Order: sequence, then C-alpha cells, then structure tokens
Amino acid sequence: MLKTCGFSEAQIERISYLVGHHHTYTDIDGIDYQILIESDYLVNFYEDNYNEETIQHIYQKIFKTETGKDICRTMFAIK
Repeated sequence: MLKTCGFSEAQIERISYLVGHHHTYTDIDGIDYQILIESDYLVNFYEDNYNEETIQHIYQKIFKTETGKDICRTMFAIK
C-alpha cells in the first residue's frame, strides 16, 4: 500500500519499524520515534485515566520534545 502511494523503500522500512515498535520504549532512535512514543503516551494517559503520580513519572522519564512536554503539561496539569 505504501509503495502504491509513492513512498520510497527507505520510508517504507522506517514506517514499518515505527509501527512494529511503537510500544517499545527503549532505544528510541529518532525524532519521529520520540514523537510517536510521546503521542502514544498522551493518548494512553487520557484513555486509561492514568493517575497524576504515574503521569508525572512517565513525563520525567520519557518526554523529551518541548512540544510533547507542553501538551502534557497543558492536558494533565504537570509542572
């Protein structure tokens, strides 16, 4: 499907890697992967009703991008 849409082999490999590893939170090897992990956590925090302590811990440990941190602070009143 991705090839039909005009993606290169390198892009297809990266997309496949990201899809296959989006629940692997170690060895994050690129900004695309970091954004994917942070956005996945934001959704999980909301959908699974994480408590404040857990959100704070994950925020400190996982979130690296300024945008991800800002969204997390805004959505969940993280300091």
